[in-house]
Amino acid sequence: MDFTLSPEIEDIRVRTCRFVEEHVLPLEADHDSYDDHENIRLDVLRTVQAKAKAEGLWAPQAPKEYGGMGLPVVAWAAMYEEANRSIFGPLAFNCAAPDDGNMNLLARVGTPAQKDKWLKPIVEGRVRSSFAMTEPAPGGGSDPGMIRTHAEKKGDGWVIHGHKWFITGAGVADHFILVARTSQDPRRGLTAFLYHRDQPGWRILRRIPIMGPEEHGGHCELVFEGLEVPDENVLMQVGDGLRVTQIRLGPARLTHCMRWLGLAKRSMEIAQTYVAQREGFGMRLADRESVQIKLGEVAHQIQIGRLLVMHAAWKLDQGDHARKEVSMAKLHVADTLHRAADVAIQLNGARGYSKDTILEWIYRYARQARLVDGASEVHNMVLARFMREEGRDFWRWSAGNRV
Repeated sequence: MDFTLSPEIEDIRVRTCRFVEEHVLPLEADHDSYDDHENIRLDVLRTVQAKAKAEGLWAPQAPKEYGGMGLPVVAWAAMYEEANRSIFGPLAFNCAAPDDGNMNLLARVGTPAQKDKWLKPIVEGRVRSSFAMTEPAPGGGSDPGMIRTHAEKKGDGWVIHGHKWFITGAGVADHFILVARTSQDPRRGLTAFLYHRDQPGWRILRRIPIMGPEEHGGHCELVFEGLEVPDENVLMQVGDGLRVTQIRLGPARLTHCMRWLGLAKRSMEIAQTYVAQREGFGMRLADRESVQIKLGEVAHQIQIGRLLVMHAAWKLDQGDHARKEVSMAKLHVADTLHRAADVAIQLNGARGYSKDTILEWIYRYARQARLVDGASEVHNMVLARFMREEGRDFWRWSAGNRV
């Protein structure tokens, strides 16, 4: 395992860093760039996305033949971290959730016809997408085995009824991936379907207000009242819905962590700038031991998170599912992001609590990190299960020959 970035990946990282500095951060600093939901205005976004495309910094996770960069996962880690130095960065490069995870999923398991119809427009930035899995209680959440939305066979297709909620981006999405129950088989009872927003038989019940800020399209509650999907729009095979969720959510959890590390580092950047110039009681805040301890502790946690993320990324590139490595990264980085934002606000005082910096934005955003794509408690349970099953091998090193 070598943590040295190749010259090609390092070039991408440096160019991403420069692009964010020159083209994205100025937009973030301009209040007129924001929409009513505290995200970048879509017309402003389209302009900066065109610049990113022209620079060859576009859709790093997507295959080259569909317009992406076709990068390995370790390169995503390097690029995404730099991209999310700004809260607008991932959108600028088309590597933000939920499109990011949906592109990776479709690229891996879609048929050639499905890739042309459903993947290519997302990669090109012509449409947005959404992944509809989570349901209100007693339906499926962290446990997809509890999904109640059901699809019944009808001729050459399926008719779907059910209820989903907290579906990210649904308000602006055109392409949807929907997970529904097609049998009571505990392992083969779910199936994934592709559908377009213009199809009848479904509707958005409401855009759920959240602690915010929000992604474009919000977090919506959906009702399915006879949505018809042809057989050709089944993703993978009937009964493969659980596999679809596993294939999508593993890398998607890790890309969340990559982006969160960028925000954690930005929080420290703002804090360091402030304490270096702010004086009180005869000395700079930066010279106070208590302040140095706070900054050092967060710096330590961020670096641990980077190593966990890169290790999991490396394992994914080796063809490993990296389930426990992804869970470790998800747990640690989610906590680290919240800690970084909290410390930065504390050190900035009232300035940090105000909207004069983006720290309060990051702080509110950070609270979701311990919930999305599996609550922290669920990932701790995953790790406990692996430790129970593997014993001492839980901590084994990857090696060519084992004794």
